[in-house]
Amino acid sequence: MCKILVFAGTTEGYEITEFLRDSQVPVHMCVATDYGSMRLQENEYLTVSHERMNQQEMEAFMRQQQFDQVIDATHPYAVEVTKNIKHACESCAIPYIRVLRGSGQTPEDEHVILVDSVEEAIDFLENTEGNILVTTGSKELHRFTRLTDYENRIYARVLSLPNVVEQCSSLGFQGAHLICMQGPFLKEMNTAMLRQYQCRYLVTKEAGKNGGFEEKCEAAKAAGAVLVVIGRPQQEPGITVEECRQQLCQFCHIQPKPEVTLVGIGMGSVDTMTKEAVKACREAQCIIGGKRLVDAVAVPGQEVCYEYNADKIKAYIDSHPQYHRFVVALSGDVGFYSGAKRLLRVLGEETKVICGISSVVYFMAKIGLSWEDAAIVSAHGKNCNLIHYIKSKEKTFAILGTKDGVAVLAQKLLYYGMDQVTMYVGEELSYPQEKIRKGCPKDFVEEIVNPLSVVCVVNPEAKEQPKHLKDAAFIRGKAPMTKEEVRSLSVDKLQLPSDAICYDVGAGTGSVTMEMAMQAYDGSVYAIEKKAEAVELIRQNQKALVLDNLQILEGTAPEALEELEAPTHVFIGGSSGNLKEIVKVLLKKNPSVKMVINCITLETVTEALDCIKTMPLGETEIVQVAVARSKELGRYHMMMGENPIYIISCKGVAQ
Repeated sequence: MCKILVFAGTTEGYEITEFLRDSQVPVHMCVATDYGSMRLQENEYLTVSHERMNQQEMEAFMRQQQFDQVIDATHPYAVEVTKNIKHACESCAIPYIRVLRGSGQTPEDEHVILVDSVEEAIDFLENTEGNILVTTGSKELHRFTRLTDYENRIYARVLSLPNVVEQCSSLGFQGAHLICMQGPFLKEMNTAMLRQYQCRYLVTKEAGKNGGFEEKCEAAKAAGAVLVVIGRPQQEPGITVEECRQQLCQFCHIQPKPEVTLVGIGMGSVDTMTKEAVKACREAQCIIGGKRLVDAVAVPGQEVCYEYNADKIKAYIDSHPQYHRFVVALSGDVGFYSGAKRLLRVLGEETKVICGISSVVYFMAKIGLSWEDAAIVSAHGKNCNLIHYIKSKEKTFAILGTKDGVAVLAQKLLYYGMDQVTMYVGEELSYPQEKIRKGCPKDFVEEIVNPLSVVCVVNPEAKEQPKHLKDAAFIRGKAPMTKEEVRSLSVDKLQLPSDAICYDVGAGTGSVTMEMAMQAYDGSVYAIEKKAEAVELIRQNQKALVLDNLQILEGTAPEALEELEAPTHVFIGGSSGNLKEIVKVLLKKNPSVKMVINCITLETVTEALDCIKTMPLGETEIVQVAVARSKELGRYHMMMGENPIYIISCKGVAQ
């Protein structure tokens, strides 16, 4: 069992200590203050001390405790402490690792002043006017007392510890000029503080990403303050916290369990992210996701991986044990047409999930409409029968997925006679170039938009669709039509889900086709008919009944079926003597296909029964239906019989 000593004067030191403790590796953490000792909870694997030690005391402690490795994660400016730790390790022959904080990126700006030391910073400030926010800590604060009128100009931000308060007070920093707070501080907090105290200057050390340096840079720029940066001490050899974790995994035989968080980042702008999401992204060591999403939330110094495939994301996490905290960035909200569902199955139930603001919530608020009564669908990366929802619901919200998605929808609305609807189109939501437009379909027929656009269509004439159609609803011709009662029973026997892939073989006028298309509104329906006049009738009925998920093929089965996608459900109303060949093709395409065969002649019944006996078919049911309709003869009603129909249902049995 390894035993590790960590000198932790930085966030990196606490991260390493926490990692060892949680990995059940014995670790002792040395910190310089009482506050540092309270940062992590001790347990059977972690002990903490906060006494300052010189080199001799370090050597004695190392020999007494018999550590296997020493990690120096002290502050970059604690040069003397680092030298003592290194000499003590050499004297005790204990492996020494220096962990360095990643350097922040000092912005190149006329409002940034770079100096080499505190003294040089004071010399610069001596020739200026205005209040100063000093964030270099209490140890260096005594040096600022040589600045003229320092008691009135300087606002010092230090740790909220009794001895620190007492020390700073003795130097003359009191009342509002002594700000006792514990970081880390977000840009917004730094900005508010600069504005509250009307500070024209912010003094900081170049303390790296985890030291909050970038947040100070951003705040100074936002508040219009000059940033005075005290340069880092000379660079020394060392490794990053991620490299240290990787070495510890090998040295102590640790099998790390990374913390993975799925974060919904909203539409893309950081301004629309929740505070919880921002915090998770800032604290992550690695951000994974699509390039647009990762670039929106990653900060300098973070590892990034541009990937959205769930299995590849899992493989990447498993192959990078040096990172402890991963964030997978997802657009919008994790529960709204998101990849989170698949990721949770792959990554496991321990994965944390943080919600985001979905595009439907954001967009509907922007156009001033409620969304609780809207149909909400997505056409991104999949087929979506938007026309069905628009004709059925007063409001339909949809995520689009192609540049011509709005134009195609507008053209379809005009084709089906729905020119009275109102379209709202949103592009680049939440970004500075956000564009939201309102109009009627004719205004958008040639529109090219950002592929990830959204649309809301308002149809004041929307009506809920009936479960079954009356015979009078169809345009009639000379082609045979399956009558209402038989049609209703036949379609019910198919038991169609909303996303079914259906064939209607020998469609005639298309009456069964239309019923199937109404019930399988999220799927696809193919009408196969060999007679040209019947094909034209089907086309007319499709347009009249507004069934956009229907495709019509003129041809003879089974040849006409060859290039179609595999069906889940098939209705055979006419086979032209090719029933056996048709069923063979259907079973080849989908061995579990559900079929309903309507037979008028006994010869067709015999042919259907032969298929059931000789082919892998099961769940057979045969129903004979005889329907009679009343007809008025003077003041009497006579029942007039229709031809009896045999409805044979069966299902393929996969072998």
